[in-house]
Amino acid sequence: MKKTNIILFYNTMFDMPLSFNTADIPDNFIITTDRKFMRDAAAVVFHLPSLYPPFASVLFRRIPYIHNLIFDCRRLVKKKGQLWVAWFMECEVNYPHFKDPSFMKVFDLIMSYRMDSDIVTTYFHHGLSKLLRGPVRDKTDKKDVCAFISSPFHESGRLEYLAALMKHLTVHSYGKVLHNKKLENDTGRSSKMDTIPRYKFTIAFENAVAKDYVTEKFYDPLIAGSVPIYLGAPNIEDFAPGDQCYINVVDWDSPESLARYMMAVLQDEKLYQSYFLWRSEPFRPAFERLLKQQNVHPFTSLCRKIMESTS
Repeated sequence: MKKTNIILFYNTMFDMPLSFNTADIPDNFIITTDRKFMRDAAAVVFHLPSLYPPFASVLFRRIPYIHNLIFDCRRLVKKKGQLWVAWFMECEVNYPHFKDPSFMKVFDLIMSYRMDSDIVTTYFHHGLSKLLRGPVRDKTDKKDVCAFISSPFHESGRLEYLAALMKHLTVHSYGKVLHNKKLENDTGRSSKMDTIPRYKFTIAFENAVAKDYVTEKFYDPLIAGSVPIYLGAPNIEDFAPGDQCYINVVDWDSPESLARYMMAVLQDEKLYQSYFLWRSEPFRPAFERLLKQQNVHPFTSLCRKIMESTS
């Protein structure tokens, strides 16, 4: 008879419900959020950003250094043989203690966006392949550039760059940052994804610059049929579905020179349409591998990794 392994999610991603299909979880695993199973769990998963102030919990206590949080072992005792899993999708640039060896050493496995994680969790799922093959809406209403930025995080310098860019061309900014355009009947993401297809370009600026940190900021415009103006991961090419599908800020020496190029593209329909040729071509092999990886739910991969670690 197979032993039942309990995976306890000590906390969830910003208190949202866990999303997975029970059919994807091996028969000898149970996933729960009930902390009464803390001692019996084979593995305990901690969503680190939710434990960071203002989401602080009993796990952490503050010490004089603002970003130096340490595990409070007086409150939680790690059972012998139990695996602790650090789970995060946010960039370590915004949460420096995620890179602090003295903090991270208490964890046995890492589940994150980083490609070197024990369990890789990207910002897209395997269904992205179909979404990227959707039709591109005709841009007949003269809408050129839009932006949706509301997060206060901007370690990438994206706010300063966008402000400088806006001095040289018109950008409809719908987010809370540099706001100059209002969405009628704003319903959140659905309104955003209804708006982006009307624009030729979409500002796709990450809140931090780090390897592998590629979020929906990049993929939403690609899905919607708008060309992303990207600022973020230095290895963004590893995540691009095809050739010439975006414009990278780092290829230009200033916001002004980028603006000049964007305006040239706006005036040359053939050049603009060249940014969509990839949609009818095979995906890049590296991107195909990323998509294939997402055929397996991260929680399923977590179960497999636990079995490997405890066998």
